[in-house]
Amino acid sequence: MPSKTPQLQPIVPGYKLRILSDEQLAQFKAATLEILAEVGVHCPSEVALHIYADHGGQVDFEGQVVKLPPDVVLDAVSHAPRFYTMGARSAAFDLKLDGTATYCATDGCGTETIDFETRERRLPRKDDVAKMARVADYLSSIGFYWPIVTAHDFGAVAPLHELDASFNNTVKHVQSETVMDETTARYAVEMAKVVAGNDSTVRQRPPLSLLVCCIAPLGLDKGGMEAALVFAEAGLPVGFMSMANTGSTAPATIAGTVALADAEIVAAMVLIQMACPGAPTFHSLMPGIMHPRTGGYLSLAWEAELPYPVGVELAHMWGVPTLGAVFGPDAEAPGWESAKACASNLLMCALCGADTASGMGLLQGCTVLYPEELALDTDIYHQTRINAAGLDTSRGELALDVIKEVGPRGHFLSHRHTRKKVRQRQFSDITRQIGPDGSIRDPIEVAREKTDWILDNHHPQPLAGEQRAELDRILQAADRKLGH
Repeated sequence: MPSKTPQLQPIVPGYKLRILSDEQLAQFKAATLEILAEVGVHCPSEVALHIYADHGGQVDFEGQVVKLPPDVVLDAVSHAPRFYTMGARSAAFDLKLDGTATYCATDGCGTETIDFETRERRLPRKDDVAKMARVADYLSSIGFYWPIVTAHDFGAVAPLHELDASFNNTVKHVQSETVMDETTARYAVEMAKVVAGNDSTVRQRPPLSLLVCCIAPLGLDKGGMEAALVFAEAGLPVGFMSMANTGSTAPATIAGTVALADAEIVAAMVLIQMACPGAPTFHSLMPGIMHPRTGGYLSLAWEAELPYPVGVELAHMWGVPTLGAVFGPDAEAPGWESAKACASNLLMCALCGADTASGMGLLQGCTVLYPEELALDTDIYHQTRINAAGLDTSRGELALDVIKEVGPRGHFLSHRHTRKKVRQRQFSDITRQIGPDGSIRDPIEVAREKTDWILDNHHPQPLAGEQRAELDRILQAADRKLGH
């Protein structure tokens, strides 16, 4: 039987954090404009190159490099909307990106998973995408769902099967980061229309959005950009992420890495606004730092946190929403390391005004799913949500009348005010849980039990029969064209 999806609890900050001064924002803006005008970006898509050329870009078709004059950049991004709605299958879970709240998502496209039952490490399957969609649907911390792992059992059509598993198992908004070519994008748009019901709803309350990664340094992916153009034409939000790596695919300074990464993202957003003025776009800055001994990507080194909230401020400087980087630590397994790496980063991004953020549920540099990690991350999320809300200092909360009633050397435990307010307190259902023998239970064990309980008991409202049949038809057509 279907069960009701719990209400969302987004982070609604009661106070703000500012990292960059107006002067620093101007310096970054000038740096991005200089990079785009004098260095440019590489873009191997003929479709994209012609759009750039037709709208004022200086295009070297042979070298596939585009240079963008400042006036061209500024005019294009001026058409991008700052606020819009990311719709959901159920209107109660529409995300209104109006600058007042931060909505978080799971992480996505993990390449391995810890098996739900055997606890062995293996390749993920479509069923894993579906199971975690149900878990995400239940958790009030999750505003929208990235297919958290890849559907390895479906080969070239895996991105579409990931969407099918998601749409069938959550009523929340779905965002893909694996639809990376024009043909797959057209099938994905068809699926979104089936879920939305009609073209008008797709544009007003889009149930699907797309995230495309740039290729550092200063490269745009052919398939990704052509997929983004298909989504934008249909009215579905598209965003661009840079994961430039300090010292390898970006300069060996944090500011240099941010400037280069911002230029990549802005170049991609400019293309979308040239092709579809007013199309909903978003900005996502998620750089890393090169490990000096291995050359590997460190997502949360000591110096790596600051660029994420800085990316939030740059997105708003350009007049678009942001997808902030939260969670996704390098830890090998659930534990103190992953918790430490995530709490401050989530808080900073939220206080800087991140509209959306992603990264919950994966470890080992966003590659491995531990099913219980999403419940553990949710615990951190709610602590951050409460801290970000600030303090209510109204007369009732100051409890002055109660203090007067109790007086010196009195006791508050038996007062009716205490009974009422203690019932309103919010406590973790993961940490500090008491076992049958009176000892404190291992939070990881509790999180596993919670995940199992959700899978056993929570079944979101299913798609209508005709919608499921139409999605099956689209998948069969894609299987025939793209090959399973």
